[in-house]
Amino acid sequence: MQLYSNINNTLVMLPKLKLISHILCPYVQRSLITVIEKQIPCDREYIDLGNKPDWFLKISPLGKVPLLLVDGEVLFESAVICEYLDEITPNSLHPLDPLTKAKHRSWIEFGSNLLAKIAGFYAAKDQETFETKRLDLIANLEILEAQLDASPFFAGEKFSLIDAVYAPIFRYFVTFDRYQNFGFSDRTPKINAWRKALLERPSVQQAVSENYYDLLDEFLKKRNSFLSELMN
Repeated sequence: MQLYSNINNTLVMLPKLKLISHILCPYVQRSLITVIEKQIPCDREYIDLGNKPDWFLKISPLGKVPLLLVDGEVLFESAVICEYLDEITPNSLHPLDPLTKAKHRSWIEFGSNLLAKIAGFYAAKDQETFETKRLDLIANLEILEAQLDASPFFAGEKFSLIDAVYAPIFRYFVTFDRYQNFGFSDRTPKINAWRKALLERPSVQQAVSENYYDLLDEFLKKRNSFLSELMN
């Protein structure tokens, strides 16, 4: 156990925490943003997902990151990890109202589906598939746009767990915009403002390395995809 003092000087005892990570993983970023926002003492260990260590494969049920070691016990799935970190510390980043909290959880799941669609977009092998994935992403962003009625964050002035989920998503669109206009931000002014606010947030900036965008460029160029052809 370790002593923890949050920004309001509330003292609580926390277990020893260690986050197993990968430098580009958006799901890891969710967890790190939560750790940083709540100033939680937490060790980090980065692994190479292309060459997973034996010890990692033995403890990871799905062979994926992030994993959170809690006094040696294993937690997996980023949404679960973020909620656990939030629940063991004061000043929740989730809404207190049960219905509002459930709605946030629904849109967190929507964010996970967006990440899957992003992966389909950057991995598309031919132009036809690429265009289908591009239009599907735009349609989903417009669905999200229609839900936004607050600023600067999803629920207004208060940063919440749902913001930690979407910040890593928006980093991808920053990268895509560098290559050409794929139409992802043409009809989403509220998302654009939300994205700007999130990417200026210190916790969001600190959740990745300084060369994150260079590493992501390198990763995307090696995908042997239609997008990688456009990038080269």
